[in-house]
Amino acid sequence: MIEYLKIVEERKINMKFLDAEFVQGFIRMADDGWQQGWHERNGGNLSYRVKPEEVELVKENFEPKEFQPIGTTVPALAGEYFLVTGSGKYFRNVSIKPEDSICMIELDDKGENYRIVWGLVNGGRPTSELPSHLMNLEVKKLQDPDYRVVYHAHTTNIIALTFVLPLEDKVFTRELWEMATECPVVFPDGVGVVPWMVPGGREIAVATSELMKKYDLAIWAHHGTFAAGKDFDLTFGLMHTVEKSAEILVKMLSMQQSKRQTITPDDFRHLAKDFGVTLPEEFLYEK
Repeated sequence: MIEYLKIVEERKINMKFLDAEFVQGFIRMADDGWQQGWHERNGGNLSYRVKPEEVELVKENFEPKEFQPIGTTVPALAGEYFLVTGSGKYFRNVSIKPEDSICMIELDDKGENYRIVWGLVNGGRPTSELPSHLMNLEVKKLQDPDYRVVYHAHTTNIIALTFVLPLEDKVFTRELWEMATECPVVFPDGVGVVPWMVPGGREIAVATSELMKKYDLAIWAHHGTFAAGKDFDLTFGLMHTVEKSAEILVKMLSMQQSKRQTITPDDFRHLAKDFGVTLPEEFLYEK
């Protein structure tokens, strides 16, 4: 009876945590990615830098564990809290077993270590890409403190294109822009490309964070896409737009290898003027 009451009480606490709006937004985004087919097995990861007022809403649920090394140092994020997916956990289970699939972590006062304060009730650790997530959240925070989301997914068509297009920022940006008129408006700064690297390590984290100083989205060759944004909707929308553009390009290339007509550099300049965005001239080259 005592054990039963303990389980009931734990469930009440988890429900209170799970009722928070930012937690619900996180769960929905994970499920949206799963529904798109971007998260086979345990592929992909998601993180959110939690606002101080959101921490206050849920802190009574915390049960802090021991601190563990991050694998990198992020001093600009010291003392902050993050909601992240778990390593080896399946996106398809986030909506039905969130307390086992995700966790909230706290960083120490130097930004060198983390500890789990909620979640992963059956054991585990945060995503193996935690160094990449935190390093890139730090880069974006220093640029604009409103950036709070980092998302990595195995976007099918983007991955396919990394086998046939040159792994260059200007090539991927231009090709994706040409596939859908909204693209230069949604990601006017373009996209970056990281050559293939072993996932989960410091090398890919550093390479991506350098690109994130310039872009909101980086393509990991033969692996997937890595995006940052100010909220769940903007970040998912960016990833979705880029992947849809890639899908159009894959279909076009399956019909014929060259375009009969397309959006020209001058067309892009007119578009930028009308929509009030600035497009880097480096991407408006003549082919």
